[in-house]
Amino acid sequence: MTPLSDTTGSVVLHLLCGKIAAGKSTLAGQLAAAPATILIAEDHWLARLYGPEMTSVADYVRYAARLRDAMGGHITNLLAAGLSVVLDFPANTVANRAWMRELIDASGADHRLHLLDRPDDLCRARLRQRNAAGGHDFAASDAQFDLITSHFVAPTADEGFHIVRHSGA
Repeated sequence: MTPLSDTTGSVVLHLLCGKIAAGKSTLAGQLAAAPATILIAEDHWLARLYGPEMTSVADYVRYAARLRDAMGGHITNLLAAGLSVVLDFPANTVANRAWMRELIDASGADHRLHLLDRPDDLCRARLRQRNAAGGHDFAASDAQFDLITSHFVAPTADEGFHIVRHSGA
């Protein structure tokens, strides 16, 4: 098992890749418990900045791009100041990971791309439980799960990330 925290003492940008309800935010919270580590959660910021305006997946795509644009410099500044960052933004597409690669290159920070490899059935069941509990900033429908999952692309070695695979339940 790979340790959740960096043991070298270096500044680390933690990235999360996994389908909806794969456990990204849960892992993000665990990673953020390390000393000198900041959690930045996309869902938190999107809900507070654009919540009522986000009624479709297209809205999410538009507002998430705005948030990435606004947060990029802030994230690199945190890393440059010696703080590790857990970036709870989905690293689920090549384009999103390209933006994350820019953060790594601009900051010079070490990184870990945590890949949560969970089957669709498990994610869908977790999503339904999460929606029923009502504690998450957004409730995705089965149709939205299918649409968003259709764009999921797992990272490959040629993208140059340090991938940490998390499998199982």
